[in-house]
Amino acid sequence: MTSIRTTLAGCMPLLVTVAASAMVAGGPLSAQSPTLTAPGLGALTMATSAHSDSAQRAFLRGVLLLHLFEYDRAEAAFRAAEAAEPGFVMAYWGEAMTHTHPVWDQQDVAAGRAALARLATTPAARAARAPTPRERAYLAAVEILYGKGPKARRDTLYSRAMGRLARAYPGDDQAHLFYALSLLGLSQGVRVVPTYLRAAAIAESALAREAHNPGAAHYLIHAVDDPEHAARGLAAARALLAEATDAGHGEHMSSHIFMALGLWDDVVAANEIAIRVVDEQAAAAGRPPAVCGHYPSWLEYGYLEQGRMGRARAVLRGCYERALAAAKDPGSTDPDNSVVGSYTMMRARYLVDVGGTGDEAEAWRVDPGPGPFAALTDAFVRGLEAARSGNEAALHAARADYDSLAEELAARAAAAGRPDPAAAEFGKRTRTLGLELRGLERRAAGDDDGAVADLERAAATEDSMAFAFGPPFVDQPAHELLGEVLLARGESSRAAAEFRRALRHAPRRTRSLLGLARASVAAGDTAAAARTYRELAAIWHAADAGLPGLEEARSGGTANGPGSHG
Repeated sequence: MTSIRTTLAGCMPLLVTVAASAMVAGGPLSAQSPTLTAPGLGALTMATSAHSDSAQRAFLRGVLLLHLFEYDRAEAAFRAAEAAEPGFVMAYWGEAMTHTHPVWDQQDVAAGRAALARLATTPAARAARAPTPRERAYLAAVEILYGKGPKARRDTLYSRAMGRLARAYPGDDQAHLFYALSLLGLSQGVRVVPTYLRAAAIAESALAREAHNPGAAHYLIHAVDDPEHAARGLAAARALLAEATDAGHGEHMSSHIFMALGLWDDVVAANEIAIRVVDEQAAAAGRPPAVCGHYPSWLEYGYLEQGRMGRARAVLRGCYERALAAAKDPGSTDPDNSVVGSYTMMRARYLVDVGGTGDEAEAWRVDPGPGPFAALTDAFVRGLEAARSGNEAALHAARADYDSLAEELAARAAAAGRPDPAAAEFGKRTRTLGLELRGLERRAAGDDDGAVADLERAAATEDSMAFAFGPPFVDQPAHELLGEVLLARGESSRAAAEFRRALRHAPRRTRSLLGLARASVAAGDTAAAARTYRELAAIWHAADAGLPGLEEARSGGTANGPGSHG
């Protein structure tokens, strides 16, 4: 088994003793081993009061799966622990924990409460069944998580309880890791860097002690999953990829760091593996393969950045065929919640990069239905395609549709009457893309100054957003589009500055690199142009023949020229 620790310089060797486990427990322990090594999942140590070896092993397997966000499989493992030892308190704690997903801002309160109720009907009765103060502390924390009040308040109080538990039992690495995870969930799905860096420090400390613990690597990756901090998680990402070979989410998670650093070959490899793992598990359960959703969308984007358009198109086609027969988007702002939402997002990212070239995917439109994410994204793509083809009437119609949908979404948010950080970020995305369409419409009408002003406002709005991991949340990055418009106006120095700003948001994104290279040529900065073309050619080492811009990059700008990019 590849050690996560051994890939991290300076980490201390792991020393696990029964005596140390006894100190962690804070009370009488079972004679069962507190450590489990599960090939393909990792290893961890967590002492409990279990009397049954089968219950303890099932419980520890559940915790490994919980750390890997394999929630359905974790629930099954905890239920197996309950069946093996019906009075085993921590098994019910674990099952309840599978119903809250902090990083994704998801929580099924009813299911969490139901899991706890199967142990005993009241919090007091459940606490009375816990044989040690430490296990009572775990139960007390999860009681808060599924207690009364708004989710944000419960999340905050739960995090404080986990912090107290971790301080009370400093040798309990799982307590520290679940505290770190609670910090990642405090902002309701939106990245708050200081809080995330607190979680990173906790995860790094646990990783130094539990070399194979997937939670330590996983939570560190989430905590530093942005271009500024991602290098801090690179070793953990590579090791988790090697360690969690039976967990599709763990394999995929490594690509969060790879994408934040623009390591496109690694992004593709990780998601190819993740899809293979989940497809094998789906086939065993009689379910269809994954052709839409989170992993395919990341794989498609990785192929686009590699210049392997045929592969990207094949991934998109697979989702397109599924989407044609799927129900319309139900109204979620998360594209992963529906087949049509996922497809609309994947098509948008594809056409932003290759649209306007007559690609067959331009005709693969699926009616998105009324859902705000899918419908807004579809309207934006229609407007972008119309602008590229010079169809002013279609551009105007698409912008009108977009504005109407944006007004409807704003009215819904106002009617909700409560702050929602994720909805606020989605609102900023909506305003950014709307300003881009307005700028494109003004440019089509000959008002270049007005177009630039709108695109500058779009870029400022995008800059005000919290960083969202993964492929661009704003499908057409605003600084990139502004750079392209400025370059077309002959303002090469300003254009180069905008492309550099775009690359700070999305390192090594190839459309921005190509724009920067061309702007550098136009500005007479031959050294910067040569350096950027070399970087682009290296990324495109396996690109499809005939890729627009490929020969230009390989020749250092002497072939084809700026007109070669769609």
